[in-house]
Amino acid sequence: MRKNELKKAIAAGTRALNGWLAIPNSYSAEIMAHQGWEAVTIDLQHGAVDYQAAVGMMQAISTTNAVPMARVPWNEAGIIMKMLDAGAYGIICPMINNRTEAEQFVSYGRYPPIGTRSMGPNRAVQYGGADYWQGANEEVLLLAMIETRDGLKNLDDILSVKGLSGVYVGPSDLSMAHGKPPTLDPSDPEVVEAIKLIAKKTAEKGLIAGVHTDGPQTALKRFEQGYHFSTILNDARLLAVAAAQAIKDVRGGGEVAKPKTY
Repeated sequence: MRKNELKKAIAAGTRALNGWLAIPNSYSAEIMAHQGWEAVTIDLQHGAVDYQAAVGMMQAISTTNAVPMARVPWNEAGIIMKMLDAGAYGIICPMINNRTEAEQFVSYGRYPPIGTRSMGPNRAVQYGGADYWQGANEEVLLLAMIETRDGLKNLDDILSVKGLSGVYVGPSDLSMAHGKPPTLDPSDPEVVEAIKLIAKKTAEKGLIAGVHTDGPQTALKRFEQGYHFSTILNDARLLAVAAAQAIKDVRGGGEVAKPKTY
């Protein structure tokens, strides 16, 4: 089976970067994937992406060395298994709040005897190889999103679930859970400490910690706090930022409104 290059990069100490796709288009996915990310994630939760579009985007990502991943809409067996069968080498699952939900997530994403994933890796065989089913439990990443007070409170229980690869932090939802405005670079002390704590506890378990950020400086800060991989905005936001900056550079004078980053 093809090895998971994101796992290898993190194990080697690389500060891995993850692209994020909200635009449902294989051409834009291909362009993003060719920019040098260690992984690229298709967002089926908040992106405008459905399953059919995601399959074509997965094919586009696979023309590069970037590891194809997906954030699913919810902790639901059908879409998790379909995205894995389509060739996702990592699944990010939102709103995991406790051990039971983490166990359900792992069950959906792992073949027996660890989980209950059904056999039928259609495109995954094309991407991963004919022996995909033999190595999938080892190579595929399952990352639980920690973005609520309950998720934070139950972090130790979540991290103890066998078969879970690690966690992924959603700073905007985590901020809102603490009664603060949504932001990818929180300044509230309680939220900042929560972000640091998640990285620390995840590392202590020998698992992977990922996080969403609003740009390079925040990503560098998160790496210093112990995160293994960072996402920088998404394709739509990066497009908006570049377009706004180009307009500002030509017209001059005044600040261009900063695009929303949640």
